[in-house]
Amino acid sequence: MKKLGLLPRILLAMALGVVIGGFSPEWLVKLFATFNGIFGNFLGFAIPLIIIGFIAPGIGQMGKGAGKLLGLTAGVAYASTVLAGTIAYFVSTAVFPKILKVGALSGELENPEEALVSGFFTVEMPPVMGIMTALLLSFALGLGIAVIKGNTLEKFMVDFRDIIEKLIANVIIPLLPFHIFGIFANMTHGGQVATIMSVFAKVFVIIILVHTAMIILQYVIGGGINGKNPFLLLKNMLPAYFTALGTQSSAATIPVTVRQAKKNVENEKVVDFVVPLSATIHLSGSTITLVSCALAVMMLHDMTISFSLVFPFILMLGITMIAAPGVPGGAVMAALGLLEGMLAFDPVLLSLMIALYLAQDSFGTACNVTGDGAIALIVDKIQGFIGSKESLKRSA
Repeated sequence: MKKLGLLPRILLAMALGVVIGGFSPEWLVKLFATFNGIFGNFLGFAIPLIIIGFIAPGIGQMGKGAGKLLGLTAGVAYASTVLAGTIAYFVSTAVFPKILKVGALSGELENPEEALVSGFFTVEMPPVMGIMTALLLSFALGLGIAVIKGNTLEKFMVDFRDIIEKLIANVIIPLLPFHIFGIFANMTHGGQVATIMSVFAKVFVIIILVHTAMIILQYVIGGGINGKNPFLLLKNMLPAYFTALGTQSSAATIPVTVRQAKKNVENEKVVDFVVPLSATIHLSGSTITLVSCALAVMMLHDMTISFSLVFPFILMLGITMIAAPGVPGGAVMAALGLLEGMLAFDPVLLSLMIALYLAQDSFGTACNVTGDGAIALIVDKIQGFIGSKESLKRSA
């Protein structure tokens, strides 16, 4: 298995999960689910540590320019998320009326997660802090190191990052294919995705096409400003895409995303900072999915749709979903309040949105993760341009 490389192992795990999940007895699926539960809880425990381990020393080693890099990354990521939602709106309003019929919704689609098999037991591994707390602590520590030039604390954080990198390389990466195998076996056994896809297959095809177009656009921009072939850059990011496809979590895919992005970006410090941060603030794929699914539901219920109604929803999505990026399906949970308050979704429609989102959450997450590599490319180039301008001013 080690000789195959990460990407072939992930693809093999997905294929075996679908095949074996189709005929496996329930006790075997429960065994897979037990491993998934334990490994998933371990990932939840590790994610805040990964964020601190990469972001805090990254900011500290950037020096006084760290605050600017933070603002630059946040601005580029938010612009990408809003652009993705806007594109999804115009594509959906142009295409969906031609392929959807009013009244096509089925009550059977409301709670597909109940079809999944649970494990024999679970081992609770509560994280030491939440993701937002980890982000804020990373910013505070990193900026503090940069301001006071604290060599002792910086050395500690660099050593901590080395520990996290060993944890990722020796534990998380080797076990990821088994985790992905269990997820796909469970989903296939329960028929969760098949039920929803049978009704909304056309909608999902459009969503995935928009995901693909958005990823290509991001890398055309990133490759264009860096003078690199965007499709070669994309090829390097495929392992991250397929890892996210299985884990359904941008945060859980950080180790793979960082490793692959370093093949595209020369400044590894930028990657160590931008990718973990983007995993929590850059949600272009999730935004495309939520906007498209919401518009499909609204059309099927003959609800009023206008850009003036949906665009504020898109703007708020880019901020609200930051609250729960590390949890599979967390984006739709964070968005429920917006769907209810801004688009007037009732409890039935909210349940349907959860069902639709969970059915293809992995594709939105994969789009998020792959786009993080493009964000790193863009930020690295802009930062270099700003730095050269400041150097010219000082020399003048």
